[in-house]
This record gives sequence, structure tokens and C-alpha cells, in this order.
Amino acid sequence: MEPQKHLSSRAWAELFLLGVIWGASFISIRVALDTIPVMTSVLHRVFWAMLALWLVVWVKRLGVPRSPRTWGAFLVMGLLNNAVPFSLMAWGQLYIETGLTSILNAATAVFGVLIAAIFFKDERLTPARGFGVGLGFLGVAIAIGLKNFTTFNLQSAAQLAILAGTVSYALASAWARAKLSDLSPIVAAAGMLTASTLLMLPITLMIDGVPTLNLPAITWAAIAYYSLFATAGAYLLYYRVLAMAGAGNLMLVTLIIPPVAIVLGAVLRNEALPPQAFLGFAVLAIGLVILNRARPRD
Repeated sequence: MEPQKHLSSRAWAELFLLGVIWGASFISIRVALDTIPVMTSVLHRVFWAMLALWLVVWVKRLGVPRSPRTWGAFLVMGLLNNAVPFSLMAWGQLYIETGLTSILNAATAVFGVLIAAIFFKDERLTPARGFGVGLGFLGVAIAIGLKNFTTFNLQSAAQLAILAGTVSYALASAWARAKLSDLSPIVAAAGMLTASTLLMLPITLMIDGVPTLNLPAITWAAIAYYSLFATAGAYLLYYRVLAMAGAGNLMLVTLIIPPVAIVLGAVLRNEALPPQAFLGFAVLAIGLVILNRARPRD
């Protein structure tokens, strides 16, 4: 069992930067959705990010996997970590606030703990971690609001879609650890995005038709941000912070993302969240801190 790594000043700075980048991705996705359909927005996200990461692989002269088994693992990873959650969350953002989407997205860490406990012996669910998971789910329930448990409408469906996306992210994390841990993280990310692009292309053509490139400048700016900065660039920064801070400390990024998304949603789209959303996030944040402190290893 390895001790949890210490967060240096540089690690804190890069962790905060990663949280800001991901927090701003929610508003950029919502801006793009004003002009382009959901599947098209996802295709743009994975396609441009894929090109950017393969450029990094080429510059760094990293080896490209040739094993069919590895590419099969990329296909599953692309489905679980990109195609499914990106699509579900983009659709959900059409019907709920950007800030609430980011709060529900923080449940990824909670589901990640549960799924890791199921599949990995060294990630057992201790009483402390179980308490953190319970608080996490309570926070999510509070953020959703009791009325949404008694009625079902488009907002309810959108919230469920966001949560389903977080489950998919958590499954992807377990899959990556089991099947892709021996690869360079940059190569793994590039391969995953290649697979997700191949998955999204026929789906987009079937549902949205051929994407148009005749888009407003603000839409292209939003696409450039969430594909190049918040996907390709964020993957590179993620692995830097992971190496410096460890997986346990990296979980703290989920506490930075919602405040950024909430502020940007309020300033740029005049969004106002109900009081229970802030209370729910506070409870969820306490649960995440407990989970961070109770990690059995890094």
C-alpha cells in the first residue's frame, strides 16, 4: 500500500487549472448546442481532439499499437469514456442548467469508487469509504430535488442522462486500469479518441446528417475550446497532475469544476440554480473529501 502523494504548489496550480478548463467546457458545449445537434457536437469533440493527440504522439515519436486486442480495448474505451457519456451529457444540457450538469457530473468519482470496489480487490469499500459514497449519493439526490423523484419530465430525463454518463465514465476508468495500464497514456487517449470517432461518425450521419462547416464564429470557438483545450489538452494535463499528485488527490478536481461552471453559466447565460443545488453540491463535496482521505492506495 503506497502512501498518498503530497500536493506541491505546482501540483495544486495544475490541478486548479485542470478544474477551470473542465469547468469551462460545460458552457462551451452549451454554446455550440445553440447551433449544432448533439451528435454532431460530440463528433466534433472527438475528431479534432483525436487529430491533436496523434500530432503529439508523432512529435514525441511514441509507438503506435498494432495489436487487434489493443484496438479492441480502445473501441470499448471510446464507447464508455467518450461516445456514451459525451452524448448523454450534451443531450442533458439542452434541458438543465450548465451548473447543475457540472454538479451531477461530480458523481463520477462516487460511482468510480463503487465500481472499483466491485472489480479490484485492492479498492475494497471500507466503512469510511462507504460513508463517503453515501454522502455523495445524498448530495446528488438533494441537487436533483425531491419533486423530480415524484414527477417525470424532460428535466428529470436530462438529469438521469447526466448520471448515466457518470456511470459510463466510472466503468471506463475500471476498463482502462484493467486493459490499458501498460500503454503510454497519450497513446491510449489518442487510440480511444480514434475509436470514438469511428463510432460517432455513422451515428451522426444517421441522426443529424452530414455536418456543415458553415458555422458562426462563436460556434467554431466553442468547438475549438471543448475539443482542443478541454479534451485533448486536458488529457495531457490530467496525466501530468496524476503523476505529480496521485489518483487520490486528483479526485479533488471534481470540487473545482462545478463552481467554475456555475459562475460561467450565470454570467454568460443568466442561469440561476435553485438553493437545493448548492446544498446538494456541499454535501457531495464533503463525501468526495472523505473518499479522498479514505483511499486505500494511490
